[in-house]
Amino acid sequence: MRVRDSRPPFAGLANLSEEQLHRLPTPCYLLDEAQLRRNGEILLGVQQRTGCRILLAQKAFSNFDLYPVLAPYLAGTEASGLYESRLGREELPEKENHVFCAAYRADEFAELLQYADHIVFNSPSQLAKFGPAAKAAGKSVGLRLNPECSTQEGHAIYDPCAPGSRLGTTRAQWDAAVQADPALPELLDGLHFHTLCEQDADALALTLAAVEAKFGGLLPRMKWLNFGGGHHITRPGYRLATLEQCITETQKKYGVQVGAHPGLPDLQGFGRRRMAISPAEAEADVMYQIGALKAFCDAAGVPLHHVKPHGALYNMAAKDPALAEAIAGAVHDVDPSLVLYGLAGSCLIRAAEKAGLASASEVFADRTYQDDGSLTPRSQPGAVLTDDEAAISQVLRMIEAGTVISVSGKEVPVRADTVCIHGDSPKALDFARRIRKRLTAEGIEIISFIAR
Repeated sequence: MRVRDSRPPFAGLANLSEEQLHRLPTPCYLLDEAQLRRNGEILLGVQQRTGCRILLAQKAFSNFDLYPVLAPYLAGTEASGLYESRLGREELPEKENHVFCAAYRADEFAELLQYADHIVFNSPSQLAKFGPAAKAAGKSVGLRLNPECSTQEGHAIYDPCAPGSRLGTTRAQWDAAVQADPALPELLDGLHFHTLCEQDADALALTLAAVEAKFGGLLPRMKWLNFGGGHHITRPGYRLATLEQCITETQKKYGVQVGAHPGLPDLQGFGRRRMAISPAEAEADVMYQIGALKAFCDAAGVPLHHVKPHGALYNMAAKDPALAEAIAGAVHDVDPSLVLYGLAGSCLIRAAEKAGLASASEVFADRTYQDDGSLTPRSQPGAVLTDDEAAISQVLRMIEAGTVISVSGKEVPVRADTVCIHGDSPKALDFARRIRKRLTAEGIEIISFIAR
């Protein structure tokens, strides 16, 4: 549905006399600054209530004299090419700088990298051609989608989803590109769709459903999703509640989950050395650490999702029922909706169930196992798998067969809800990507953890 503005033309000029109007130079633009600020307050409210970021589309409004007026209300600028991106960087240097162009020019791209921090490509071929340079420069890289869902009425010539449209990438085009270049998805940080024109939020909801239907498998891997423009949020009658619901439900469904990682009070040993600690001491220490992180999460409007004890505390609680119950009690007292992560089959998982907490049984990609299902202590040789292929095969076995082979050759049952990959290795990111690629090739879907 297109939103119609019922206000009379030039309603904001009521305080200007005819004489004052005649003294204005012509031609000129006459803008109502008070109304601009009111519009800005509406946009700021949406951002504050949802945590989204709203950008100034410079192809629609590039009166840079007024950028200082709008700066307090917006997160940054959106550009359609090099010169708009440069304008955004010059006039709003501290704000985000996003750019989308149907086709970038090789002779301009290096300069564009000086201004933009988010660069969206229109096609897989453009992504393949310029994406590596953008990533190497530390930019966030995106792809414009064509969800093939038209909500336009009466002006198909402007419809990005019209048959034959070359704006955005269809699912069939993406699948063909990935088949030809399997490394292409690794370039992507986000996705962008822009299909609306002077429309209400009901058209956004319809389009978002089509995006999820076509590209839902890609969304959990993304850092951001750009809803594009054409919403006319500040016009009378626009359904802000529907817009905000679209934003918050997408965040909940595909957002990254934040977890606390409380450990022993051992800074020098990075929490990996065993300490003599009573259950009561552990309960107080864990509660303090979770509470501190939860306060930051609450301030940022981001929910705390889970708790996973760190290092030696994790391994001690795996075998000590009293310690495990103290940790579970601390988690429950802070927030009973939190998920407690623990070694599969350990005391920590049983303590979570006893305390009424949801739990996630964890397996380790690069650690070896003992006959009782515990991890081989790092102090012993062979505790860490250094062969990536062996580690990936171990992950696959734990997920598909529900077992792991211990260092003595025994088959040990495990439940794999989540896989731990240690991040303190130079090759950690590449290792994670290789695991994902192998699991995906085996038909295993990777999703955010949902408590049963």
